[in-house]
Amino acid sequence: MHADSADELAALDDTGLMVLFARGDGQAARLLTARLLPRALRHAARVLGDMAEAEDVAQESMMRLWRAAPDWRSDGPAQPATWLHKVVANLAVDRLRKARRATGLDPETAATIADSAPGAEARMADADRMAALDAALATLPERQRQAVVLRHIEGMSNPEIAEILDIGVEAVESLTARGKRALKQALDGQKEALGYGG
Repeated sequence: MHADSADELAALDDTGLMVLFARGDGQAARLLTARLLPRALRHAARVLGDMAEAEDVAQESMMRLWRAAPDWRSDGPAQPATWLHKVVANLAVDRLRKARRATGLDPETAATIADSAPGAEARMADADRMAALDAALATLPERQRQAVVLRHIEGMSNPEIAEILDIGVEAVESLTARGKRALKQALDGQKEALGYGG
């Protein structure tokens, strides 16, 4: 593919890329994957608190998106990113429930992501902050966690989140407000330890 064609392809929205992929355009698939996979992985990692599980969920979600491509309509109601986040949300909840049934333990209270890579003091402090956030997120009920991750980490709008979670916009607002209060309460006592002063 020459540069002009690559630029034109990059200028397309996600739906345009899906339609091209459905017609067999491999470059459109690669570009769409580059756009969507990192977001799916971040979403899954924040909800699950386990990078290996998150990678599996993100991969499975992308596979489902590719299987849906032949039937994708450019005038359809869902955008590929919204559709993908909905699949990630459902798969993540399924995994959390399965883990809870299999172990008899509540994985939400034990889940943390540890950054074991060596680095400078600032990097370690950042890793501690991220681990604290991940641990606090893990204490939230599943729906609150999904709403908070999608709104405040992924930057999605309340209507988009409502579509992903199959709930009303008011319910999204309620979930995110309660989730933010719970996170604030969980993290308030750790400010000094995390380098934010007391």
